[in-house]
Amino acid sequence: MNFLLRIVITAVVAFALSSVLHGIHIDTFWTAIVLSLVLAVMNYLLKPVLIILTLPITILTFGLFLFVINALIVLLAGRFVNGFHVDGFGWALLFSLLLSLLTSILYKEKDRDEARQRDRY
Repeated sequence: MNFLLRIVITAVVAFALSSVLHGIHIDTFWTAIVLSLVLAVMNYLLKPVLIILTLPITILTFGLFLFVINALIVLLAGRFVNGFHVDGFGWALLFSLLLSLLTSILYKEKDRDEARQRDRY
């Protein structure tokens, strides 16, 4: 259940960002759901491999190269998901930064609400 809620939160944020960022295009909300599923799978399977392969440059840049890896994953997701298009690397970088920031804030709020519910009982 927690996984599905995270997918929906990510889809809502991605769909909202597509209306704000002019270089990100998501056709429908269902496309945003598929995008969030694809991003979850790619972050689970592909991102650790990319981090290991680029470890020297990640260390040299004090971890900032991880932002580039996130942008590359967003660009790659654009190839797999019909109805999702990114106009360029800069838009992918901005989208991945904002998506990560906003979803982490919302996840934190959700976790805080769950903790309050547990404390009541």
